[in-house]
Amino acid sequence: MDVKVFKALADEKRLEILEQIISDECCVDKACACEMIKTLDITQPTLSHHVKILSDAKLINVQKEGKYSYFTINEEKMEEVISFLGRFKNEN
Repeated sequence: MDVKVFKALADEKRLEILEQIISDECCVDKACACEMIKTLDITQPTLSHHVKILSDAKLINVQKEGKYSYFTINEEKMEEVISFLGRFKNEN
């Protein structure tokens, strides 16, 4: 398991971003940066910084359409993280 994943998950704002992406995916298939800035009350440079870390860790997918960026959860990577963490579960 890549340490980048856990570093990315170790920040409260990045967890909020992941939660927002999951919430938005349920409604419109992908989360838009412009809406996330409003919802999370952060600046565009701050969002870009956190998105880069999440993307580098391969936790999210970023799709650019014109001047807009849209985000989705990388389900394969999330399953890998869940599987890795599941190995630490005590079955007693």
